[in-house]
Amino acid sequence: MSRQNRRKPISLENIEIVNTASKGKSVAKHEGRVIFVKGGVPGDVCNITVFKKRKKYWEANIDKIIQKSTNRIDPECSHFGTCGGCKWQNMTYDSQLQFKQDEVLNNLSKIGGVSITKFNKILGSNKELNYRNKMEFTFSNKRWLTKEEIRHEDEIIDKNALGFHVPGMFDKVINLEKCHLQEEPSNKIRNSVREFALKNNLTFFDIRNQEGLLRNLMIRISRNNQLMVLVQFYHDDSKKIKLLMNFIKNSFKEITSLLYTINTKANNTIYDQKIICFDGKDHITENIEDLIFKIGPKSFFQTNSEQAEVLYKSVRDLADIKKEDIVYDLYTGTGTIAQFVAREAKCVIGIDSVAEAIEAAKESAQFNNIKNCNFFSGDMKNLFTDEFISQNGKPNLVITDPPRDGMHKKVIEQLKKIKPKKIIYVSCNSATQARDISLLNDLYEIKNMQTVDMFPQTHHVENILILELR
Repeated sequence: MSRQNRRKPISLENIEIVNTASKGKSVAKHEGRVIFVKGGVPGDVCNITVFKKRKKYWEANIDKIIQKSTNRIDPECSHFGTCGGCKWQNMTYDSQLQFKQDEVLNNLSKIGGVSITKFNKILGSNKELNYRNKMEFTFSNKRWLTKEEIRHEDEIIDKNALGFHVPGMFDKVINLEKCHLQEEPSNKIRNSVREFALKNNLTFFDIRNQEGLLRNLMIRISRNNQLMVLVQFYHDDSKKIKLLMNFIKNSFKEITSLLYTINTKANNTIYDQKIICFDGKDHITENIEDLIFKIGPKSFFQTNSEQAEVLYKSVRDLADIKKEDIVYDLYTGTGTIAQFVAREAKCVIGIDSVAEAIEAAKESAQFNNIKNCNFFSGDMKNLFTDEFISQNGKPNLVITDPPRDGMHKKVIEQLKKIKPKKIIYVSCNSATQARDISLLNDLYEIKNMQTVDMFPQTHHVENILILELR
């Protein structure tokens, strides 16, 4: 095929969408070739246009849906299709759950080389919308313009936005009117802040030129009816900062933690920034069963509190911990799982690379009067050594909940060296989980599996594997 032909779009008619794919895409096949299609639902029959051709696959957009899938529904959100946050909102929730479980099993089979004969039905979320306890919104002076606005001849004056980045475009932000991911007063706060900023000529951030006052807005809501709002400013303009913060304070009396930071870095991360408490407390709290966890602006906590409790209960039930067990919780974060299982164990050793998370784990364990948890901070591959194990005891059970990249090979090698009787592997990425399982497969057998949906309307899912020594 010539270069000119490779670049020329190809139109295909009556193409059936046969499956889902990663990153919210769908799969079609034509003459033996895999085509990744944006916005398709398995069961749809569509006319499509291929816009990208690769040796192993093509990518396409839908021109027209000829026959709608029985799994297809109308999305709730008016921003669907532009915003990349809820790419499965056009599917029934039951079908979302089935596709997620199928993908996990497929990854374990194809990548991990294992066949799962025993697994539990995926646990869905009671809340299909408004389930997130944390949202972050970006201020930008480069608002994403609709096709109608672009076609219109009138000059567009208001180019400021407060919302989400357009997928694949770091400098374009969708101005959100209503987001369905977080309960009120999330939308009211965001829209009120935007209106006040425009009215008072507060400048929105220009990420290319690194200028402007307003950078980011974070909202956290706990099941304890506590509300945290953090505003991120680019430079220290005390008069304007005080003006906005007082507006938020006086407009939303339900806010229990009102914070701000001045971040002059090129990115929005706040982990190395000083956080200033403008009003209320510097944290909120969240309950999981009878445990209370302190959540600060920098804290990691599962974004779906209700499903986090379901996940932790599943880990505890499947682990079947005995009173004499020494449990290691690798990648412990703020120690939520460690504390959740501690009462059943002799002791729990939590390890994580983030020092602030470990300090939060120690603090919450003390607050919850849990005395058999010890937490250590350090790079997992360097800390999880023979010396460390000799000092803290050899584990009967290891719980591991690594980031999306999975476990480091040295960590896997150490697990194979010490051979704990049981490993509970919790993962938010079944592809890297499957890769790691393939390295453990010679010593460990998968005894059970529990998939838990933490993120309705997206392709993301948590998976728990129970591994026992052969």
